[in-house]
Amino acid sequence: MPPRSAAELGEIIRHQRELAELSMRQFAELAGISNPYLSQIERGLRAPSEQVVSAIANVLQVSADALYEQAGIVPPGAPEDNSVLDAIAADGRLTSRQRAALKEVYQAFLAAAPGSRSRSR
Repeated sequence: MPPRSAAELGEIIRHQRELAELSMRQFAELAGISNPYLSQIERGLRAPSEQVVSAIANVLQVSADALYEQAGIVPPGAPEDNSVLDAIAADGRLTSRQRAALKEVYQAFLAAAPGSRSRSR
């Protein structure tokens, strides 16, 4: 079963669809998804992919990030935990040049990670 946040996201989508006065069938067609799939999303039985959330947000004329945030979900591509960068910055055993080099290498690895957006500070 999907996490509670998927149920919250589904509730938000359903509520926004109802405010837009669109039937489930109309909304699903506009978003380019099937009516049964939209029903499962709205009931919290399925967690939609990033692409589906973007399509739904487009129909609702809001950002996908806004939908995620309303549901208490960290949007994909949001700044990651910076604990590694903080640890590099705090390590007094390293010279400033070493810290800069480590930070640069770490950020390069993050940027090259599959599905990543810019995750640097």
